[in-house]
Amino acid sequence: MLAETVCSAVAAAGLGIAAVTAYRKRFLTATRIAAYALVPAGLVLTGAVAWVAGTAFSPSAWAGFGVLGLAWVLFMTTRTIERRRGTRKERAAAAPEAVTGSARPAVGGSTGAGKAAQAPAAGKKQSGGDDDFSDIEAILKKHGI
Repeated sequence: MLAETVCSAVAAAGLGIAAVTAYRKRFLTATRIAAYALVPAGLVLTGAVAWVAGTAFSPSAWAGFGVLGLAWVLFMTTRTIERRRGTRKERAAAAPEAVTGSARPAVGGSTGAGKAAQAPAAGKKQSGGDDDFSDIEAILKKHGI
C-alpha cells in the first residue's frame, strides 16, 4: 500500500514538473519528463505487487499496460524528432564544406597525383585532341603540371 502511494506521488510530481517545463516552451523535454512520470503510475496500475493474483483479468492492469505503452510511444516520438532535427542541422553544417571540398581542384605536388592527371590528357592529345580537354590542359599548363 505504501509503495503504491509513493509511486503515485512521484508520478504526480513528475507530471507537475512536465507541465511547468511545457509552460516554458520546452516541449520535447516536457514530453520526456511526462513519459518518465507515467512509468511509476503504469507500474502501480499494473499491480506489480499482486502480479500473480489477477493480472490477466484486472482492468486496471490493462490500463497500466496502456499507460506504459503511451510512455513508450512518447519516448520514441521525442527520439525520432531529435534525430530528424539533428540530421538536418548536420546536413546544413556539412553542406558548405562539401561544396568547397569538391569544387577545389586536386593539385598534386610531389605525390604523383599530377603525373596521373597529366597522363590521360597527354593520351587524348596524341589520339587527335578533343576540344573538351583543351580547358583542362590549359589549367594544367598554368599550374606547371
